Amino acid sequence: MTRCKGRWIVALAGLLVFQLAACDTYQEKAAKLPDTPLRGEIHISADESFRPIIEEEVKVYESNYRGTKINVHYKPEAECFKDLLVDSIRMIITTRGLSKQESRFVSDSLQVEPEWLGVARDAVAVIVHPQLADSLFTMKEIREVLTGSFKKNLIPVFDGTQATSTVRFIVDSVLRGEELTPEAMAAQSSEGVIDFVSRNPGSIGFIGVSWIGNKEDEDQRSFLKKVKIAHLESTDSAGTFVQPVQNNIYLGVYPMVRDLFYIRKERHRGLGYGFANFMKENVGQLIFKRAYLVPTQKKYTLRPIRLNE
Repeated sequence: MTRCKGRWIVALAGLLVFQLAACDTYQEKAAKLPDTPLRGEIHISADESFRPIIEEEVKVYESNYRGTKINVHYKPEAECFKDLLVDSIRMIITTRGLSKQESRFVSDSLQVEPEWLGVARDAVAVIVHPQLADSLFTMKEIREVLTGSFKKNLIPVFDGTQATSTVRFIVDSVLRGEELTPEAMAAQSSEGVIDFVSRNPGSIGFIGVSWIGNKEDEDQRSFLKKVKIAHLESTDSAGTFVQPVQNNIYLGVYPMVRDLFYIRKERHRGLGYGFANFMKENVGQLIFKRAYLVPTQKKYTLRPIRLNE
């Protein structure tokens, strides 16, 4: 009996040694992956409205991790959601997460569970020509502008008339069932909206504040010389008009606020996982703060500023 038990122990030990020898180390497993948070190249899609801030996030990430390359394809939001079913796209960046039905569809179609999280809060800024005398608007007046019934003939301009996050926000959260005026104009990009409004006093533009809210950015300072940011009536004080600055976005007193989400779909913890974590951790959140968006995953002290100082 003792001899049999000894043979069994020897056999078990031999089996364990064989299994351990056959197992890859963590480093060996990582080396076999196409990418990791520290190396590799991936493609993601991002809402064009957030191009300035996403470019900054990617620039800092790639600088910190020299072996990485994140190729960002900037598109209207609806096109980004279509990219969820494109196998080569690891992540999209949009103004909303997924519904239960959308999540299930992605999971069933690609056999991968999508993950999403809101990482910052943004606002839709209203811009007008510098010569426009009155740049104070109530939300009732904004709706009148958008439906074509405003007392002054102001033509609304967007970064596309359909499929963009800005247009979706206006239709869903501002018009709420009313029809957008057929006179609305479409520019090819947010920068195109700024350029059009700067040349046409009878127009009014709607863009993400990340395009025009950062006074430390040279391009955005040049934009503020060409257009004026309108004041909208505060949500908590009738007759008080505010701009889309950080403190007003954070407090919710600016009336047109939206969130920024990442939606990730990876079968392993790769570069998409690393970039998603970066955006929600200290450095990434600080980049959002310095770009005058409101970080939502970390708390920072915000102080009131004026966009047109």
